[in-house]
Amino acid sequence: MALPAPLAPPHKGEGDRNLLAMRGDAAADGLRSRARECKLGELRLGTVRLDFPVVQAALSGYSDTAMRVIARRLGAPYTLCEVMLDYFVLQVRDRRRNSHIMNVADEEHPVGGQLMGAEPEQFGPAAERLVARGFDVIDLNFGCPVKKVLGRCRGGFHLSQPAVALDIVSRVRDAVPPHIPVTVKMRRGIDDTAESREKFFEIFDGAYQRGAVAITVHGRSVMQRYDGPSRWEFLRELKQYAGPRVVLGSGDLFNAQACIDMFRYAGIDGVTAARGAIGNPWIFAQTKALAAGLPMPDPPTLFEQREVIAEHYRLAEELYGAERCVPTMRKFGIKYSQLHPQHHDVREDFAKVKQAGGWREVLAKWYAVDEPGVHPAVEEPNPLASCAG
Repeated sequence: MALPAPLAPPHKGEGDRNLLAMRGDAAADGLRSRARECKLGELRLGTVRLDFPVVQAALSGYSDTAMRVIARRLGAPYTLCEVMLDYFVLQVRDRRRNSHIMNVADEEHPVGGQLMGAEPEQFGPAAERLVARGFDVIDLNFGCPVKKVLGRCRGGFHLSQPAVALDIVSRVRDAVPPHIPVTVKMRRGIDDTAESREKFFEIFDGAYQRGAVAITVHGRSVMQRYDGPSRWEFLRELKQYAGPRVVLGSGDLFNAQACIDMFRYAGIDGVTAARGAIGNPWIFAQTKALAAGLPMPDPPTLFEQREVIAEHYRLAEELYGAERCVPTMRKFGIKYSQLHPQHHDVREDFAKVKQAGGWREVLAKWYAVDEPGVHPAVEEPNPLASCAG
């Protein structure tokens, strides 16, 4: 199959936020109309069938068992564990102190385990161990843009070496049982050069040929990290090229409307909510409502928020212990505060929690009276946001 011709670069200073502005208000209105009329169907990851195509991404430092269970209870059909290094998976011992690592709760199936590393020969055995611990899907991280990760030839670095990346896919596919799906996470390339684009498509095509059943693509390049908008235009082009192969999109999905917009604009098969799901697990149910043609649901009330936050802390304390969960849950408390009408003050109090159980004082102070919540502010609007209104 011939590679699609490169997209014309945007005019300097415009970027992809003006994707539809150039098409006129009529085109934008037509897109929104089609979005209202269409409903989203199931998502298939090989043998794994999901009843809704919005899933929770792997989130380093966040998507542990506690976060994943909360997301599943509030509507996510599938979640991914935070990325794990292949050699770490092989070396970690089964001790009480390490019980939270590779932990899978009975209620969260199907769940994916994401691997990252540098040496192809370690990926197969690491994948086998994740399957033995209960993970239903093995996901390979070829997209992490963190400088330290790239310096160690992991994550997004693999987009510069197709032969190594595809060797990893083959080794993992050969190592795990046939019924365990293998998926891949990528960015749209190392950078914006023609060479990077060619290598992206070599890996993209080769991964499917070697048995990957789905690929998630973030619309930013590795060098772009999180600066500037995600290029949804690339995702649309990619899905047109991919045909029936399963492609999920990622990038700038900070609320339910953004998820719907990506589906309808790019035509992809699924989306992965990442940063937009931290502290806002209601994003999955909200997206379902919009997909069904219903109005955007009201944000959760303070009592509804309090119940979820308290349960999240309970799960974290059970997972880590009351003392060890404090730093992790302090981060989550800060994120949850975005849904409170007095979020700046609530954020400050969550940030001050240093001792086990201190979060209960925050809930007693700020969530004792039931009031309407607020939708989180979106500081990085999706590329179609200019069409809203």
